[in-house]
Amino acid sequence: MKQLRFRVLGGLFLVAVVLGWAGARMWDSLGTLPGVPAAAPIVLGLIAVVLAAAALSLRARLRAQRERRPGAKGVDPLVAARAVVFGHASALVAALVAGLYGGVGILLLTSPIDTPARHDQAVYAGLSVLTGIAVCAAAMWLERICRLPEDDS
Repeated sequence: MKQLRFRVLGGLFLVAVVLGWAGARMWDSLGTLPGVPAAAPIVLGLIAVVLAAAALSLRARLRAQRERRPGAKGVDPLVAARAVVFGHASALVAALVAGLYGGVGILLLTSPIDTPARHDQAVYAGLSVLTGIAVCAAAMWLERICRLPEDDS
């Protein structure tokens, strides 16, 4: 599995922003706009917290294992691999979702916000972008923690 790169996540985010903006603009021309759920930033935030907690737990266990502390519980390689795959998939999906909500948010910010509902939708879209970035950051940190040391042999 290849390591996550900022360029890949950023490119996916930008493509999703353009597609989200174009789709929202087309949908808005019909007289309605798909809503940004209030739960979107909450769910993305929970995923970021789970990834960060996994990273902290694995980092502490790996450090104890490296320092050969008595009673240190080792990390099963399969557990670390599953955590990395979960982080990798979460980062890719979060970049896509944050980009789509970012495109909708751009449309909402550039069009006149005449109702409180559209203002709330713009806030939810902005929070979704921020929590999507947090998911990507937590996933990249988890991946960095679980990276194997260089082997000279």
